[in-house]
This record gives sequence, structure tokens and C-alpha cells, in this order.
Amino acid sequence: MHELENKVVLVTGGSRGLGLAMAEGFAAQGARTIVASRKLEACREVSERLTRTYGAESMPYAFNVSRWAECDALVEAAFDAFGGVDVLVNNAGLSPLYDTLDQVSEELFDKTIAINLRGPFRLSSLIGTRMAEQGSGSIINISSIGAMRPDPIALPYAAAKAGLHALTEGFARAFGPAVRVNTIQVGPFLTDVSAHWDAEYRQKLEATLALGRCAEPEEVVGAALHLAGATSSFTTGALLRVDGGWP
Repeated sequence: MHELENKVVLVTGGSRGLGLAMAEGFAAQGARTIVASRKLEACREVSERLTRTYGAESMPYAFNVSRWAECDALVEAAFDAFGGVDVLVNNAGLSPLYDTLDQVSEELFDKTIAINLRGPFRLSSLIGTRMAEQGSGSIINISSIGAMRPDPIALPYAAAKAGLHALTEGFARAFGPAVRVNTIQVGPFLTDVSAHWDAEYRQKLEATLALGRCAEPEEVVGAALHLAGATSSFTTGALLRVDGGWP
């Protein structure tokens, strides 16, 4: 994986969960990382640790992915600091729950779509265009099994992630052949979100999976490294399931 050394990798939602695991995985390969999330202090802590541990340059950046102007500002900051972005990982997401479907407010619906779909669209549009101009790049979208197996308790989230699949194929055609765009569709991972699951819910999840267990965050890293590098050189517009064998 020496091909990733000194490459610039931008990870949204990079201060925790799957984003943190991927940022660390890229840094371990010598990539220069941009850790972008809402809270600057959390991003700074991660960036400093990545540089200290792996010796690779890392930049923290605080932004709200649901805000168009803040996406624009992030892109400008990334290009000003590093001169380009080689890999964009659209990982930031939100899956708010609700009691019944008729209680989903306009505000909750719009917020869910903005974070999970609108932000990735804007970042991919801006960065993908520049990647195409520079002649190479990889965009990796992080989706959910909910996009294909929507749960009634998270329908706006599922709809947004299904939209992300459409963006993946559309951007792959728009920015090819120089830029590859792919999606990792994840199943249940043991991130901070899972801390709110009760034992019965987790057991129910694990009983449905071919592997019989939920995943640790580090188990998404191999897929991300693969889609970022030359081992996936003929893969674009694709959906890679990392879901433990969800039925």
C-alpha cells in the first residue's frame, strides 16, 4: 500500500466511529489526512495523534456537512493546505429515530437529507471536478444496509442513503475515466451509536447475519484502502457490501 504514501485523504465525520478508523488506516499507510467533523477540538485531537503515531501530516477542520457554504470552505481549505485531494471519503452521517412515521417533522426530514445526501453531493461535485482536472482521484461514499433494506424506524435516513447510491453511479460517469466513485455499504458496526442498543436489539441483529456478530470499526478499513488504491483500478460506480452477510 505504499502507493498511498503522501496522498491527501479527506474524511468527513473523521473524529469518531468509522471515520476515525478509516482516517487512522490511511495515516498508517503514510497518507496525509484531513479530519473533518463538527467539533474542532475532537478533530484536532485525532489529527495530532495521527501525526504523532504515524509521522504523517494531518489537518483538523471543523464544519457542518449539511451547510453548502461550509462544504465550499472545507474544499478551499483542503486545496490551500495540500494543493489537492486524492481521496474523498464521504462518511459523515446522521440517523435520527422517531416514535411513529407521522411524527417525523419537516425539520428532522430536511436535516437528515442534508447531512446524508446534500453534503456528499456538494463535496463530490467540487472535489470530483478538481480531481478530474488533475487526472486522478477516488471518491468513497459510506452507505448503509438500510438503503436496500429500509427499516421503518429510519426511513428518511434510508432514503438519503439510497440517494447516495444514485450519486455514486452518476458521479462515476460524470468524472470518469480519471476519477473512480464507489460506495461501501455497511451493516451493524460497534461504534458510539451502538452504545444505545439494548442487549435484545443487538442479539436480534446478530442473529440475522451470516457471520453472527456485529463488526468492529477497524473492519471497514480494508475496504476503504482497496477502493482508494490501484487494486480497485477497474472498479467504479460499484457497491461493496461490508455487512456481515445481511440477508
